[in-house]
Parts: sequence; C-alpha cells; structure tokens
Amino acid sequence: MASKLVVIIVFILDLIAVGLAIAAEQRRSVGKVVTDTEKTYEYCVYGTDIATSYGAGAFLLLFISQVLIMSASRCFCCGKSLNPGGSRACALLLFLICWVFFLVAEVCLLAASIRNAYHTQYRTMWNIDNPPSCEVIRKGVFAAGAAFTLFTAIVSQFYYVCYSRARDAYQNPSY
Repeated sequence: MASKLVVIIVFILDLIAVGLAIAAEQRRSVGKVVTDTEKTYEYCVYGTDIATSYGAGAFLLLFISQVLIMSASRCFCCGKSLNPGGSRACALLLFLICWVFFLVAEVCLLAASIRNAYHTQYRTMWNIDNPPSCEVIRKGVFAAGAAFTLFTAIVSQFYYVCYSRARDAYQNPSY
C-alpha cells in the first residue's frame, strides 16, 4: 500500500506551493511612469517585488514534491516489477500526465518569477523615439502556474496510489 507519510508530505508541499503561487498572482509587480521633478526624463516605479519570491518558493516546493513522489515510486521504471493489469496501466497514464502538468507548472512559475523581477528604470533619459515600457508580467501567469500545480498535486497522488497498488499486487510467477 502507498506510504501514508509520503502522501501527506507531498500533499502539504503541493498545498503550500499552490498557496504561494496564488499569493504571487495577487502581489505581482505593477509599474507606473513617473516624471522627475525637473521634467527632463521619465522613469518607472514598481510596487512590491515579493511576488518573485513567492513564485520561486512555489517552484521549489513543487520540484521537491515531484522528486519525493518519483523517488518513492522509483520513477516508475526502476525497482520491483508491477502487476500487469488496470493499476499498472492507470499508473503509466497518470505518470505521463503528471510529468506534463509538472513541466507546464514549472515553466509558468519560473517564467513569471523571472519576468516579474525584471524592471525597466529610465524611459526617456536619452531622447529616443521608442522608449521602453514599464511592462510587467501579464495577469494570470502565476494563476496558471497555481492551477497546474494543483493539477500536478492531484494527479501525482493518484499516480502514487495506483503505482503502489500495482507494485503490491505483483505475484512472482511459478516456474
């Protein structure tokens, strides 16, 4: 049977990662253009930058939970043989879906954290025709990361249970 300790630890890590990703979405940087006191140039002023830390924390916690699940199940391909049947087929399908969701969540969280940390400072200091914008990360990127983190959490739990069921049901063939 699946280790209850692994299931609980991974659930807690994933839950915290989802919470951090949602918090990052709520606290993402917002930039506004400000003119200096002498009105010679414009620069960008950004709000709090805590969303980058939240996104990076969610990234790391999701990564740790994925490593725990994959090491507990020996990444599906190593270790004890699995019983042929529905549990093994289900575990294989969930394994593949889990990795797709994990990769999408990690890309969203990492890209959002990096883009949120990038700040343009001066816009019109050198009299150029096309000054850089105070663009920040689009709304919803951290939320997409949170959603895929939640999907990864759900699918990885089901994967581990199906894997454990197929592993425990294996019978040595009698020759």
